[in-house]
Amino acid sequence: MLCILYVNVVGALLTMVGVSIERLLPATAPRRWLWCLIIPLSMFVPGFYRGHHNWIVTDTAHLSAPATASAAALTPFDRDWWARTQAYDPTIGRVWQTVSLILLVWGVANALRVAFLVAMSRRHSGSRGPSVVDGVPIVVTDQLGPATVGLVRSRVLVPKWVLALPGVQRRYVLRHEEEHRRSHDAHLLLFASLLVLPMPWNLAMWWMLKRLSLAVELDCDNRVVAALGDGSAYGELLLTVAQAASKAPRLQPAFLGGAGSLEQRLRALVAPAPLRRAQKFMLPMLTVALLFIVVWMPHPILGPNCSSSHTLASTTTSK
Repeated sequence: MLCILYVNVVGALLTMVGVSIERLLPATAPRRWLWCLIIPLSMFVPGFYRGHHNWIVTDTAHLSAPATASAAALTPFDRDWWARTQAYDPTIGRVWQTVSLILLVWGVANALRVAFLVAMSRRHSGSRGPSVVDGVPIVVTDQLGPATVGLVRSRVLVPKWVLALPGVQRRYVLRHEEEHRRSHDAHLLLFASLLVLPMPWNLAMWWMLKRLSLAVELDCDNRVVAALGDGSAYGELLLTVAQAASKAPRLQPAFLGGAGSLEQRLRALVAPAPLRRAQKFMLPMLTVALLFIVVWMPHPILGPNCSSSHTLASTTTSK
């Protein structure tokens, strides 16, 4: 229990550090590498601190406490309270394993689902192999996409209606997916997502993965606009594609990105909010303060005295 809480606290603090640094970065600066650093750091710090910078939670106060001490008086601020929570560890372990297994099965089923949808869509569209449109190798589908799929060999999936778009808009869509393919974004998001399998209770990790997904799309948007220009037209196209692809299965990475990211991407493209003078002063201070807390905060470990004091208190109370 203590380890789970500590890992989540460290992860949440580092996520806030990442969000603050992102806010300080220029609008066109790459962001994915920030999260590629913070995510491994959030895993390294708890493991390293457990053996090299820990705080052994012991409480010998109950050894000299009156025999009338009541378990109801224990609170999360009482160190012996944590010893009592160890009774829930077997239940937590079983739930942990069950959720990890469910996530694994869901991931495999989703991969098979995508492969099936791609095969069926290509069959319905009559596409037998990759085509080249505007210099980008694509696989034409019936409704699936636009998206980038595949691990061994990434492919750009483009539905037929995208090919019917005006030339400029079509190039935006194809260039976006080609940027995803060149940057191996599908591989990055997959391998990052695998980190939640052994620790599904790590809510901070889920939060970091969501920020990484958004950073991947923002970076891709910036590269497309830098290559083809006109961020406003690109933003309007995002809305057009969102309306046209609303009924199609959602894949990622894709032109529309993850759920809930469209508004943030449009804001970054069309009307990025400049930092106020107070924010330029406070955000670096907040970042340094959060990093200091992460570096200073030791990993709590239950000591033997906790259990012994709990046992003694229970025995004296029963007598």
